[in-house]
Amino acid sequence: MTQQYRHLSPEQVEHFLKYGYIVIRNGFTEEKAAEWTKTIWVRLGLNPNDKSTWTRDRIHMPWHRRERVATFAPKVWDAMQDLLGGAERINEDESRWGDSFIVNFGNKALEDATERIHPRDLDNWHVDGDFFVHYLDSPEQALLVIPIFSNIKPGGGGTYIAPEGIQMIAHYLASHPEGVMPTGLSFTPSTTTCTDFKNDPGYWSHLKEVHNCTQFVETVGEIGDVVLLHPLMLHSAAKNYLRQPRVITNPPVSLKEPFNFSRENEEEYSLVEKKTLRALGVDKLDFHITTERQRMIPKRVDIQTKLLEEEKQRLKDHDLLV
Repeated sequence: MTQQYRHLSPEQVEHFLKYGYIVIRNGFTEEKAAEWTKTIWVRLGLNPNDKSTWTRDRIHMPWHRRERVATFAPKVWDAMQDLLGGAERINEDESRWGDSFIVNFGNKALEDATERIHPRDLDNWHVDGDFFVHYLDSPEQALLVIPIFSNIKPGGGGTYIAPEGIQMIAHYLASHPEGVMPTGLSFTPSTTTCTDFKNDPGYWSHLKEVHNCTQFVETVGEIGDVVLLHPLMLHSAAKNYLRQPRVITNPPVSLKEPFNFSRENEEEYSLVEKKTLRALGVDKLDFHITTERQRMIPKRVDIQTKLLEEEKQRLKDHDLLV
């Protein structure tokens, strides 16, 4: 490996190329985390000292504020540049972080459980990006990012990842240049028709294919740690057996242009592009999409719009609305 990176160590580079993720310790300060989470219980409308009010296992909150990664988490921004081939390739406006927390509470049954579910049997295995049609080179979600806002111990609801899934998903997307809907449906924008891949031998079923994976990693860490993962990383929400609220966010990182797997100068490949090519088992791939790129409005937008108004009212009631 002769290419030099400005911020990542050789060990971090090799780890990403081998496993598809790295962890940036102390990526942002505890003070930043405290500032952003100080009203979280008011926003939730729950009592932090009364578990009986925690009636849902997991809640996806809307955002009230956003900030540039470069100012909120400079170390992470530096690492992103190395992973994606430089700041000039990143669409910074569409890569900001917000306080859209994902809180995993667990439940009483999990807290009392004598056995724990094997990660391959979790029912939430997926790839992120519910707001666009997926192609192998999609720029809309160039990294999967997990900033950690609460200390996460083993069994405490940290996200599970399956690094071997990158290879499976990369091959699947490479064989479908017409695009794939986030739901797992083939999509042809020119005719606005969908074809159910369940009748296709190559259909990708996350819950089925994850059983072909042998390696599972539970993402744990401390406040301020950030996990940076390949955009095709197969992952799942984990069960929280400890009932210590786990708080993370999941902001996308967007590129100005699609990934390029056929660069004339191989030194210009980003680390994500190199990992994708390695997953495909090739040095170069002349990949071209056959339909127009399209975005969509996921169902969660309406849900979170309603939640946002409810949260604003609670903050107003407590004289905390800015």
